[in-house]
Amino acid sequence: MGNLWLKFKIWTKVVLVGALFVYVILFTYNNASEPAHFWYWFNRRPQTTLLLLVICSFLAGVIASFLVRTTIRTVRQVQEMKARSRVHRLDREMADMRAKAAMLQTKPPGSQEPVAPPPPGSDEPEA
Repeated sequence: MGNLWLKFKIWTKVVLVGALFVYVILFTYNNASEPAHFWYWFNRRPQTTLLLLVICSFLAGVIASFLVRTTIRTVRQVQEMKARSRVHRLDREMADMRAKAAMLQTKPPGSQEPVAPPPPGSDEPEA
């Protein structure tokens, strides 16, 4: 039973590809000599074939989509680079602050400097 469904899927795809191929041939045949006028600037309306106009329009769309996609990727990369630069700068500042804090010589809390005992034979009374 599985073999039957596999054959059905294959023949369906073959028929669809064949129908698409026949359509492309008919499209090319019917539009190859069909004249077309198109506007691209003031007082400029060249005459060309419809097939050439369709092909050029398709290629222009492909190129435009690549340019838009490239522009979006570039903007994302610039934003990502700015974010990485900011994080790197903050990390560097934090490391500098830690290094400065480690260089400070602070007394532990609650301790006082030791007082030197009076020299023997001094006149000061001991408390």
